Formats: sequence, C-alpha cells, structure tokens
Amino acid sequence: AMRLGPGWSHSCHAMLYAANPGQLFGRIPMRFSVLMQMRFDGLLGFPGGFVDRRFWSLEDGLNRVLGLGLGGLRLTEADYLSSHLTEGPHRVVAHLYARQLTLEQLHAVEISAVHSRDHGLEVLGLVRVPLYTQKDRVGGFPNFLSNAFVSTAKYQLLFALKVLNMMPSEKLAEALASATEKQKKALEKLLPASS
Repeated sequence: AMRLGPGWSHSCHAMLYAANPGQLFGRIPMRFSVLMQMRFDGLLGFPGGFVDRRFWSLEDGLNRVLGLGLGGLRLTEADYLSSHLTEGPHRVVAHLYARQLTLEQLHAVEISAVHSRDHGLEVLGLVRVPLYTQKDRVGGFPNFLSNAFVSTAKYQLLFALKVLNMMPSEKLAEALASATEKQKKALEKLLPASS
C-alpha cells in the first residue's frame, strides 16, 4: 500500500476491544466490547483519521489523531490488522489497527474521550458495538449493522470480528442478512408500490 504513490491518501483507524464476561438482562452473553465512534457527519467509524505521509509514519499519524480524540493511547506496528483500497473520486487506503485492552482500560478510554479536544466537534461520542443477537433475530448486532458507516468501516468491523475470532462466520452472515432484510422492508414501506 505504501508504494501506491502520491495519488493515494492514507487513513488509519483503531479498533479497541476487550473481553466482556457480562450478560445483558442476565441471560445474553456480551462476549466482547468493541468501541466505535459517532462522527460529525452522523456516520459510524473507528477512532482515527487521515495521516499525512509527508510528516508521519502510519503509526505516528494514527497516534497523533487518537491523541486528539482519545487521550494517551499509543498503537504500534504490532497492532496492524489490515489495509483496504477504495477507488473512486477519492483514492484512499484504509489501514485498520486492533488492540485488545482489559475491560477496565476500555472504560478508561471511554471516560478520557469525553475530555478530549475533539469531543463534541469532530467526534460526537463513543459507542459500544452490541455483539449479540436477541431472540427476535434483529435486536443487537443486526440493528447495529443497519446504521450508516463511513467508507470501509462496516467491512473493517466484520473483517476484524471474523479474523480475531470474536464472532463465528455464520453469526456474522446471519446478522448481516437480517440487517439487509430490515433495510429492504423499511425501503418498501417508504417507496410507493409500482403500478
């Protein structure tokens, strides 16, 4: 990705997660807590942003951006997970890093994020991804996937959950199918039936 040349921009984002032994309503296992953020444009994404490769390595740039939104957390090359190319009017390489924290550390990140420089401006708040599906097969993760995500964030989330063994492939597929069906039904209600 680094050999693509000056026509490409690089964005670096971090998936922060922790094992979570808790249960929702005393019966639905939480398994993991994963942080995402609501952005200024109303889209969900991972903490991070664009890195100017003229001045920063990918990790230094990511840590600089994370410092604005999350405080003192520092990621390294060892936390690198994947890169995805997006072509179109904007040619971007989206780099994803992942770091497992303890639940206490994750909670500390959530607290410090509220006091960061960008809170309430570029970052409207952190959210935890509900990594469970309720009995109705829509509540929880399928509903979460029905939200609007920035660029490759939804794909990165699904990819990371799979490769980090946080959710079985069949559960990911079921949740995605349920979310897609929900969105399709919502569109059918909004659009008039063709004659």
